[in-house]
Amino acid sequence: MKNLLLIILFSVVITSCKKQTPEEKLVYLKGYWEIEKVEFSRDSIKEFRMSENVDYFEIEDGIGFRKKVRPQYDGTYIVTEDEEKIEAKIENDSLNLYYSTPFDSWKETVLKAGEDKMSIRNNRGIIYHYKRFKSLLSELDEEEI
Repeated sequence: MKNLLLIILFSVVITSCKKQTPEEKLVYLKGYWEIEKVEFSRDSIKEFRMSENVDYFEIEDGIGFRKKVRPQYDGTYIVTEDEEKIEAKIENDSLNLYYSTPFDSWKETVLKAGEDKMSIRNNRGIIYHYKRFKSLLSELDEEEI
């Protein structure tokens, strides 16, 4: 009986420590993401309760874009004209996003990406922690149920 418990415990530990592959991360990028907090260093973190703008990511076959959008109370979005082109590349077991605009280009690395949370580190070491954006209307609909 002890051996069975040890095997089960060992299996749980091994499977919970499984590292997410870059391909798995890429699946979750598409959609609306709201910045939850920005980690400048371990001792310097800025938290955001609510953001006026939301990032919309769309990547297909490794090519896509990121846009800033402003959610409205009626469930629509005001879309900015600014668009950052993205090329997603899997390099050295990491998912890297290469951005370009007419004025600049830079790289970010996706640390984690899931159904509801995502973390991205820029080339200066700043980590952006996102949560999947839920509109005010969807929150009201959930309360009515």
